[in-house]
Amino acid sequence: MALRLAFMGTSVFSVPILKALVAAGHDIVAVYSQPPRSAGRRGLDITKSPVQHEAEMLRLTVHTPRTLRNTEEQARFRALSLDAIIAVAYGLLLPRDVLDAPRFGCFNAHASLLPRWRGAAPIQRAIMAGDTETGIMIMQMDEGFDTGPVALAEKVAIGQDMTAGELHDRLSQVAADLMVKAMADLEQGRLLLTPQREESVTYAYKISKEETRIDWGKPATVVYRHICGLSPFPGAWCEMDIAGRRERVKILGAHLAAGQPVGRPSSFDPLTLAVSCCDGALLLTRLQKAGGRSLDVQDFIRGATVTAVY
Repeated sequence: MALRLAFMGTSVFSVPILKALVAAGHDIVAVYSQPPRSAGRRGLDITKSPVQHEAEMLRLTVHTPRTLRNTEEQARFRALSLDAIIAVAYGLLLPRDVLDAPRFGCFNAHASLLPRWRGAAPIQRAIMAGDTETGIMIMQMDEGFDTGPVALAEKVAIGQDMTAGELHDRLSQVAADLMVKAMADLEQGRLLLTPQREESVTYAYKISKEETRIDWGKPATVVYRHICGLSPFPGAWCEMDIAGRRERVKILGAHLAAGQPVGRPSSFDPLTLAVSCCDGALLLTRLQKAGGRSLDVQDFIRGATVTAVY
């Protein structure tokens, strides 16, 4: 018997989960996503979220309220007579009246091994911290911040050169498969929930603009993890003097440069763009000037004469 579900999501991370639940035969009676945003240079274009776009392709009913806290939205939600809510990367807080509306509650696929990395940026923080593994946990939501009891988990290794974008895509597919399994267990009355351990909590705070700038005075491994953890978005960046102009450049790829001579921090080899940190060097492999395309390092060097790195 299919479950009667509402799906709540906004970002591209959520899309495989929505598609998997539809393919599994569940009745998605409503999809909730954040409202379309202004886009384009003048803000005249309107861009729907990836979830809204996919839901419309699947011919599902879509709602895009700016809040779920007003009584009208909550009454419409209760009228759906849901078995469960699936909320993944939605971006709006769910009030208690919404959480309590479905028969079995509200479930989330969180991109970490809870209680490590509760919060907004678990993928980025895991890479930046040098974690060797992370995973997906299916959690029943409560009013706390990723504090609800967990049901299913699957670990995923973090490869040495893995970027946040690559890990994001891997975890998104794992989340889709695991959520389908969780809903099958819920439907058959065998989904077991376990409270989280409170002694092992860490927080994945939202990435701030201030921390995206590269500090070449830090150890090479720290800078390397910083670059990988912020690639491709929002992107770690530095400034370079290029043809007499100081420009902001995102560093989207790098390798630890074993055997490279180490100079003062931010000194570099103009032929390879190996940049010194305080105890080693990084070989930059992919760069992007502000407003430009992402380029392989050799293509970047051919089109830009770099005279300083900051």
